[in-house]
Amino acid sequence: MLHITVKPKAPRAGVTRGAEGVQVRVTAPPAEGAANTAVIETLAKALGVPKSRLAITAGATGRVKRITVAGLTQEELDARIATLPTTD
Repeated sequence: MLHITVKPKAPRAGVTRGAEGVQVRVTAPPAEGAANTAVIETLAKALGVPKSRLAITAGATGRVKRITVAGLTQEELDARIATLPTTD
């Protein structure tokens, strides 16, 4: 399980980690699920997993979301998160 903060309508898409946790920037607006779809695509690419393994389990209508990643243990997920660029 992973908690993220989403920044919709960003100039560039990407995933970073920092003092506030994992942040996912997407260029899509937060309308009609476009940002959620972009979050799944962007996060899957950053973590190196297929999009089908990711699911938003909480926060579908907010900026703070809980993501479940199927097929990875929490330790494996933490190791992949540790390789993300930092904002600090």
